Amino acid sequence: MKYREIADGIFVDRPNRFIAHVEVNGAVETVYVKNTGRCKELLLPGTAVRLEVSDNPKRKTKYDLVAVHKQGLGWVNMDSQAPNKAVGEWLAKQGYDYIKPEFTYGKSRIDFYMEKGEQKYLMEVKGCTLEVDGIGYFPDAPTERGVKHLHELAQAQQAGYRCAVAFVIQMEGITEVRPNVSTQPEFGTALAEAKAAGVQVLFLLCRVGRDSLEIVEQREG
Repeated sequence: MKYREIADGIFVDRPNRFIAHVEVNGAVETVYVKNTGRCKELLLPGTAVRLEVSDNPKRKTKYDLVAVHKQGLGWVNMDSQAPNKAVGEWLAKQGYDYIKPEFTYGKSRIDFYMEKGEQKYLMEVKGCTLEVDGIGYFPDAPTERGVKHLHELAQAQQAGYRCAVAFVIQMEGITEVRPNVSTQPEFGTALAEAKAAGVQVLFLLCRVGRDSLEIVEQREG
């Protein structure tokens, strides 16, 4: 997926989950943060960030914060909408006969429903931005929704769907994602139960461009 226009900035602070102050061309701007997760290890004062420039003149904020530079790792895309867009583009090249985003199954909305011949597939997408010692971790903040989705996928797998949870690694050089049990042990339990039920775990490795996020490799978890 590609952004229309990117500007460079320096992170100042984050008053709440939704906005941040970023220095752009010498002036401090209020920008929208496209990730409501904590991201505390990424958004450090003085850190270089990338901003998407909005083309909507009616918006309160001109910029969206979409990427941050992490020392020792490189650029991390932290746009929570980017993984689904990147997966949509990637799935279109995987030979499915039919792909439908935002598919209602049970009491959940699953990110993608696909068909290939008679076989039906479900895929839930999780973006990973948290890295510790060369390993990716998910989630960076507790997610009841994420646990619920794993339970739904396990049930769907038993009902004849082929199900997968795909971790989109929004940084380069990281090839594995583990459940962040220190933040949410329930997610780790639900992931293990889903795997035991036959749900496939995928690590989708990405190229993080200045104005893009592209899936370049798939690995089994």
